[in-house]
Amino acid sequence: MTEFSRVLMVVNPISGGREKSGLLEEVKEILETRGLESHTFFTSGEGDKQALQQEIASFDPQRIISMGGDGTIKLIAEILQDNSIPVGVFPAGSANGLAENLDLPTEVPALVDVCLGNKFIDLDTIIINGELCLHISDIGLNAALIKNYHEGNIRGKLGYLIQSIPTLIQSDFPFQFEIEINGKTISRKAVLIAIANAKKYGTGANINPNGRFDDGKFEILIFKEFNIPQILETFKENVELNEDFLEIIPGVEAKIRSYKNIPFQIDGEYRGDIKEVVARIAPVKMKIAVP
Repeated sequence: MTEFSRVLMVVNPISGGREKSGLLEEVKEILETRGLESHTFFTSGEGDKQALQQEIASFDPQRIISMGGDGTIKLIAEILQDNSIPVGVFPAGSANGLAENLDLPTEVPALVDVCLGNKFIDLDTIIINGELCLHISDIGLNAALIKNYHEGNIRGKLGYLIQSIPTLIQSDFPFQFEIEINGKTISRKAVLIAIANAKKYGTGANINPNGRFDDGKFEILIFKEFNIPQILETFKENVELNEDFLEIIPGVEAKIRSYKNIPFQIDGEYRGDIKEVVARIAPVKMKIAVP
């Protein structure tokens, strides 16, 4: 039985290149039939953080539904901090990385049931170069792909696919890295290094088979080579990746350095070409509704 009455829907109207008015109306009808009062906040890309803070303060929601991609969830997390308002994830972005890891249903009524339910995880958060990360950050080949994707005109998974070939042609990999973690410093050549708080990318690739959202640590994933058979392996249900392809190191703090500027992304958003990444588990957790 629902034990709350006010639901705030935070909607990115342009995420994933998808028009959401029909979807939004369907969700609002379900909320209304359950006797719930709802407000809708639309992100605009300008002043969203302050505007959403004001909306939360004035409406005082007891549940929040995020309708967008990873960026929308991240915006909510940055505002809530230690606030314990549960958040339901309604995937409607280009590559819904966080949602991909939650095993959410695809039908709208069932998805709303999860968003309004009483089963949660306390999601770990990571501070990476001073910015909050909920899902996966990386430096190297995948970040270069995301950079090219955002510079292109086609959204969704097709957009990523179209950009994959020019990214491979243009990138000067492998890269040389130095990694400080667990009191040790190691040197590695790699095509990319990821800081993972989850198992999968939004594409469904299972790159961190033993990863967990709520274990108080992240994994440093060192992809040593561009190996197509091993990449295809990540899309299988039972993943078996060899150590020549991927090295995994768990930790709570890490520093990654390169010898030249390399593309870098956090939760699917390109953050420039950089030489150093500093990551640590943050004290703040986010309460996420799960099936």
